[in-house]
Amino acid sequence: MRKAALHNLGCKVNAYETEAMRQILEQAGYEIVPFQEQADVYIINTCTVTNIADRKSRQMIHRARKQNPQAVVVAAGCYVQASSGSAAEDGTADILLANNHKSELLQKIEQFQKNRKKIYEVPDVAAETAYEPLQITVSRTHTRAFTKIQDGCENYCSYCRIPYARGRIRSRRAAEVLEEVRKLVSSGILEIVLTGIHVSSYGKDTGETLIDLIEAVNKTDGLKRIRLSSLEPGIITKEFVERLHACENVCPHFHLSLQSGCDATLRRMNRHYTTAQYREKCELLRRVYGQPAITTDVIVGFPGETDEEFEVTKRFLEEIHFYEMHIFKYSKREGTRAAGFPMQVSDAEKTERSGELITLGNKMSEQFREFFIGRPLDVLLEEEVVIDGKKYFQGYSREYVKILTDSEHAALNQVICGVAKKMSGGEYLLFGKND
Repeated sequence: MRKAALHNLGCKVNAYETEAMRQILEQAGYEIVPFQEQADVYIINTCTVTNIADRKSRQMIHRARKQNPQAVVVAAGCYVQASSGSAAEDGTADILLANNHKSELLQKIEQFQKNRKKIYEVPDVAAETAYEPLQITVSRTHTRAFTKIQDGCENYCSYCRIPYARGRIRSRRAAEVLEEVRKLVSSGILEIVLTGIHVSSYGKDTGETLIDLIEAVNKTDGLKRIRLSSLEPGIITKEFVERLHACENVCPHFHLSLQSGCDATLRRMNRHYTTAQYREKCELLRRVYGQPAITTDVIVGFPGETDEEFEVTKRFLEEIHFYEMHIFKYSKREGTRAAGFPMQVSDAEKTERSGELITLGNKMSEQFREFFIGRPLDVLLEEEVVIDGKKYFQGYSREYVKILTDSEHAALNQVICGVAKKMSGGEYLLFGKND
């Protein structure tokens, strides 16, 4: 039997697309093996969000070639799309698979195997107008699955290459989303994460709306939970949040993209909101949901970010009090407007500022989790773990707080209810019996 191995880099969308390619290969008769093993075909789904992502993408392509010089090496995704010239010049991959063309994986492999001629055609993704027909029918995680609903971004933030790597907004028809969700739930999935490159723009090209789609997904028989991928602040309106709150399966867990807590920095980033507007969106979510998990992304060391601007951002983050923050050091990306901005911040300053915000984020995350001690929670159990020689079931609350239980009545892929307690050591919350 032919063997294939896949490696994913990057975001939830990439994870979904890697799973879709895995299922294409499985349906064609391939045995899927771990990436570090010998395989006949290696697929690397690449990322280009930072310089580090580019480097990791190249490293994994080279690793695949080293593991089996005779294998077919396929490089797919955003690094390939945004840096096709560099990828072709490198020459390590046999096939460069463009974004919006991953459904052609099997065809490209068979074409290469016939004549062993490298396939390096990477069409301009900006010319793509149709949503690519990728789909998954099962999930290897057994409890949670990503469902991709949208591709492309037209925001053109001054630091970001993704619009050039992903192209224009392309939305998946609601009927296709619902069909996939039903198949996943029938296979045993209890939680669906609706994801895309710019989820908030869903339906702008088709006339459908994100909230209509969420309401339809919420009606799926057997589905227990819906999570939403990253949202833009602008979509958080009173009507949107009230309709969302009426969907009983939607988890109170919202990732609202921020990037900076300083208005001057936001303007240079070409972000389309102010800190005052962002604060209003968080206050609206908290009025309706009480204690929702609000998470975000923050970039430190953006060109021109002075010590004063950084301190403004830090104070704003403390004020909003996020559950989790993903902290990124600004990465200069060729082809973006910010790459030519003056006052580039030194790596040492980026590292120092990043460390400060990571420390702040850890403190706020602990405070958020402690709020739930002694309170009843619903937890979806996802895996077994062993801590200090003892076996636990581990899962997440609707607010995405990690919970453990040692209950003899617990089982994987089950929602259990109880009261949260704190374990010694404080790393986890222990899910105790509700007595």
